[in-house]
Amino acid sequence: MHKAAATDSETYVGQRILRYEDETLLRGRGKFVDDLPVAKGTLHAAFLRSPHAHARIRSIDVSEALKQKGVKAVVTGADIRPYTKPLIVGFKNPMDYRGIAYDKVRYVGEPIAVVCATDRYRAEDALKHIKVEYEPLPAIVDPVKACDEGAPVLHDEAGSNRVSRRVFTHGEPDHAFEKAANREEITIRYPRNSITPMETYGIVAEYQPDTGGYDVLSNFQGPFSVHAVMAIALKVPGSKLRHRSPPNSGGSFGSKLTIFPYIVVLAVCSRIAGRPVKWIEDRLEHLSAASVAPNRVTRIEAAYDDDGTVQAFRMEHWDDHGAYLRAPMPAPIYRMHGLSTNCYRIPNVRVINNIVMTNKCPTGAVRGFGGPQLYFAIERLMAKIARKLDRDPLDLMCHNLIRADQFPYKAPAGAHIDSGDYQKVVADSIAQGGLEELRKRRDAARAQGRLYGIGFAAAVEPSQSNMGYISTLKTAEEREKAGPKDGAVASCTVSVDPLGSVSVVGDSTPQGQGHQTTLAQIVADELGIDIGQITVNLETDTQKDNWSIAAGNYSCRFAPASTSAAKTAAERVKAKMAAIASTYMNVPAEELLFKDGYIQTRANPENRMEFRRVGGLAHWSPSSLPDNMDPGIREVAYWNAPELTPTSAQDEINTSLAYGFAFDFCGVEVDRDTGTVKIDHYVTAHDCGTILNPGLAEGQIRGSFASAVGASLYEEFVYKEDGTFLSGTFADYLIATAPEAVDPVLVETVETPSPFTRLGAKGIGEGNQYTTPVCLANAVADAIGYEDITMPLSPSKVFEWVNGDEPLPPTDTESEGAEGVDRVDYSGDALKGSGETVVPASAESVWNTLLDPDEMAAIIPGCKSLERVSDTHFKGVVSMGVGPVRGTFDAVIRLNNLKLHESAEISGTLEGSLGSSSGTGFLELVPSGDGEVCVRYRYAIHLSGTVASVGGRLLSGAARALVNQFFRALIKRAAPNAPDSGGGWMRKLRTKIGGKS
Repeated sequence: MHKAAATDSETYVGQRILRYEDETLLRGRGKFVDDLPVAKGTLHAAFLRSPHAHARIRSIDVSEALKQKGVKAVVTGADIRPYTKPLIVGFKNPMDYRGIAYDKVRYVGEPIAVVCATDRYRAEDALKHIKVEYEPLPAIVDPVKACDEGAPVLHDEAGSNRVSRRVFTHGEPDHAFEKAANREEITIRYPRNSITPMETYGIVAEYQPDTGGYDVLSNFQGPFSVHAVMAIALKVPGSKLRHRSPPNSGGSFGSKLTIFPYIVVLAVCSRIAGRPVKWIEDRLEHLSAASVAPNRVTRIEAAYDDDGTVQAFRMEHWDDHGAYLRAPMPAPIYRMHGLSTNCYRIPNVRVINNIVMTNKCPTGAVRGFGGPQLYFAIERLMAKIARKLDRDPLDLMCHNLIRADQFPYKAPAGAHIDSGDYQKVVADSIAQGGLEELRKRRDAARAQGRLYGIGFAAAVEPSQSNMGYISTLKTAEEREKAGPKDGAVASCTVSVDPLGSVSVVGDSTPQGQGHQTTLAQIVADELGIDIGQITVNLETDTQKDNWSIAAGNYSCRFAPASTSAAKTAAERVKAKMAAIASTYMNVPAEELLFKDGYIQTRANPENRMEFRRVGGLAHWSPSSLPDNMDPGIREVAYWNAPELTPTSAQDEINTSLAYGFAFDFCGVEVDRDTGTVKIDHYVTAHDCGTILNPGLAEGQIRGSFASAVGASLYEEFVYKEDGTFLSGTFADYLIATAPEAVDPVLVETVETPSPFTRLGAKGIGEGNQYTTPVCLANAVADAIGYEDITMPLSPSKVFEWVNGDEPLPPTDTESEGAEGVDRVDYSGDALKGSGETVVPASAESVWNTLLDPDEMAAIIPGCKSLERVSDTHFKGVVSMGVGPVRGTFDAVIRLNNLKLHESAEISGTLEGSLGSSSGTGFLELVPSGDGEVCVRYRYAIHLSGTVASVGGRLLSGAARALVNQFFRALIKRAAPNAPDSGGGWMRKLRTKIGGKS
């Protein structure tokens, strides 16, 4: 049990209080979406998703799916449209997005139809009975190429994949470049990644016909500005869209912001089905189609003096937001706009922002929210300038840092950086982190011929977003027409019950950060009571709780905003209780002290009343209250900072309220023979203003660092050039786990409280997302002397940087040179193979077997039926799978360039709910003199959809096994009297199937 504050100076805030939440979570008593009971008759949803990156939907036939046992509704994009409007974003654009495909699919994994059945198993099984006819279209995945003329256009009505281009000029950058003694430029490609939570999306939606509204339970995290987006899309008043959150949410890191399109779709499903509908996202769905950080290409140029003073930046960004914009996108790039010069006193900057659509999963919020992409470019450029000047990179950084006497500092793009002492943070890091010893270690390693490098990175860490920053993408004229957007309202309710216990209801929706503990600390300090008397509830219910459009948990909002609202509400409770107590104690209210569960006079501690008694009076005896005082004690505070102003006419925006500072350095060793990057020593320092709870602050730092290590070394969502998704499992999308964990040195450094928040607190949950990737990249660059560093720092990639590209092995076409091979499509990441086998039968017998539908149906693995459309055209149904993924596919096979009994070209497609594939091959029959024929073959297979994204590691082996199985069956059908084993022909089976290149 925690002791109550004994004196004015002995407060809970600042203490390492154990989290209230842990008792419940560690005992497995948490209540998540899937743990909560649902109404009788609730249906379960399963989504049919696109196997194509880009295709026109010619038809959808759900009739067979509707006949399946337990299926109550199958909902398509056409069914959704009468009940919805497009989901809006922060600027006008012609894209019509409603959370489910209608006329086209634009990324692998896009929802096409929803089956609502009595259980999830039946819903999943019914998906395979939905027949979709596609017309595949060219895809585009590179954001720079997507802006080219002639690139495939995702949204015809937009006319271009670049849906927004804005040019911002702050100061006089062109003049600075004209005068500059030096210029340096670098281009950065920052990849797609995410931070995958333990708990995926979860929704229970119910249409309420009596009101025409909807009741939704989900683990949506906010911001609740998106509540208005959902209400508009569902064509109901906001008051008729009730959204509730569960007591617990199993992580998010930003991803659960973009659950809202699924809420809209499932709400309409409930309306059509006439029952509540529940959906729990599976891991494959989450990896392929939930939410990712936008990949970005940045070209950045600096103008600088001979002494290293940077005078100007010019940068252009291509921000890849995938197939659709989902509110609040394209927020990441604009959230960071005011900080386009990072922590440096650079007076001039020009920024060009291109918002680009590609055939990938749409983007959303990911921890760091636009910062990692920006700071990676800036800090890599600063390191390059230092190298050009033959100067220590840390010395160059410190030379350009904002000075302590310059705060509050107005950055040229508009950020009003509230407080800091960056030089002190750096000095503390050097002293506590052992930089000099690390440099000696590097020298010793290099003397032994090892690859060892040191990297540095610094970043301003924004917190409590200005809700008006997204309007910066509009022109000044457009903003004036739309009206001002600014601020970030937080709310909190504090109440005292008749027995004197205290309840706190906040507007944050945490996913494990410890917000309940922190709010209890703040209120306990203000009211002078034991923290155990306080209950904090952070479940939300939009129909009865206080909230604003800024409510939720995102962008380090809690420490600056939610705590300020809690302190304000607690102060109002305190003022009311002091007014009640003063009438009984005959002293002015301002002379009263709340301490140790009592309200007492400062001059005479014996003159006191129990806190619980004063609280009870407001309930039990309203007539005894001071005149004009309302009974009960319940105070609601709405808090907003006046420093969060609208975007200026000059496009300047103070994008956040409070700004912390993070500084890192590290030592890494690169294995010359494997390319493995080993983090040898890592030091990280953070000034986050007033530290509310050191234990929670350290937890945020370690958590951010762990996820940043994953982003740096392992994580990347990979797409082929045709838009095929290849990272659908944790075997393909690698994350940092316990064995990869590194324990950083946490520096104890200065606290510079924010003058703009009630407690001086700033956010701390994102700092290492900004610094760690580029700190490690700078260290690797220092170790190997290579400039074009891209994330993640995978061993294969680093090996190539160190040793140069290895020559590719000769392809089948080069090594074999057989007739017809040139017509096999080996492009891209095709699964390629070749081989030969001897069949103890004549060429004519083998040829006839291959062209007989009944014989082929018996030979093709998993073939259920095969019918002849023409002499060279066959259609059928095939059941097959890779690893855990199995499904039924419609097959089409065509034979071309037939040479009777000699050779044929074969092309085919498979289409099913789990994906699609297309393949080309060449078959040659070469008779031998002893009544046998040698069957030679080559093939290339292209896959997309679930099969490609989940089975990438297994496909090569699966292809080998299937081809072996096919030829064994061919031998048995063409030569039924041949022995099964031990015969001479078996020894001549020489299959040599090649794997994926």
